[in-house]
Amino acid sequence: MPEEITAADAEETKPFVIFRLGDEEFGMDVMNIKEIARITTITRVPHTPDFIEGIINLRGSLSTVINLRKRFGFEPKEIDANSRIIIAELEDKPVGMLVDEATEVLRIPVSDIEATPEMATTEISKEYLWGVGKVENRLIILLDLKQVLAKTDLEELKEFEARE
Repeated sequence: MPEEITAADAEETKPFVIFRLGDEEFGMDVMNIKEIARITTITRVPHTPDFIEGIINLRGSLSTVINLRKRFGFEPKEIDANSRIIIAELEDKPVGMLVDEATEVLRIPVSDIEATPEMATTEISKEYLWGVGKVENRLIILLDLKQVLAKTDLEELKEFEARE
């Protein structure tokens, strides 16, 4: 007679889109992501915050693109063949995030996600972090999308989009 599978046996996992900025791996909850796009023409717009790369035409609708390297204070890097734009839905508007490379969608067991350590070693402010996923010999920095695009930034984005 087969054993019954209990809730404890089927460990809860959360899916994350994994991407790279430099040598560090980051993840965002897949539920916030609409798609991952190859680089298209990014049109720069004058008088925007430094971290706003510009706008793209995403199948007929405009989407603001934020450069996460600039947003987090990383060294600048040229856009290359591996660069991607991760499109997220935020307050019913698509927002693109320019990253060095999108590598995979990964299910991380909830038990392997820890709170952000007090002495976080990443250059990113702890307020952007949701936690750290431990996967085999990797540490993946899990970002809180709403914090990455903090309220003041959302206001700037709205002002910027109103000018489009």
